[in-house]
Amino acid sequence: MARIKIDLPEKLGFSTTIPIRIQDVNYGGHVGNDAILSIMHEARMQFVQQAGYKELDLEAHTGLIMTDVAVAYKGEGFHGDIFTVEMAAGEYSPFGFELFYHITTQRNGQSITIADAKTGMICFDYNLRKVMKLPADMKTALENI
Repeated sequence: MARIKIDLPEKLGFSTTIPIRIQDVNYGGHVGNDAILSIMHEARMQFVQQAGYKELDLEAHTGLIMTDVAVAYKGEGFHGDIFTVEMAAGEYSPFGFELFYHITTQRNGQSITIADAKTGMICFDYNLRKVMKLPADMKTALENI
């Protein structure tokens, strides 16, 4: 069976921690795949804010929209874990970029990789409902994280 392979950049310049809540745990007793996407979304919001932007700017009717996602699950997460999400932007195009995620937790003195992931992001005009160009200043800000 073919597996998704995600090549993370060497430098992941952003890091945040996200505690695992009981609602993140599924019937299998571990963090569910839907919760991983939610955790990635929270980390993405913090990453974009670190660059000085918002995912959605209601006044300008512009923002970011996710075009795709790939997640390679590596280990289990449990209630009470605190996930560290390290991130970087890369693979820029005229309209967007990729965001890369490396999700780990510390348990019993060991670092455990939970997942590696990436999302495709494009700039989107929510007023006109169409794709727009990635502003040069936003690209520069993302590159400097």
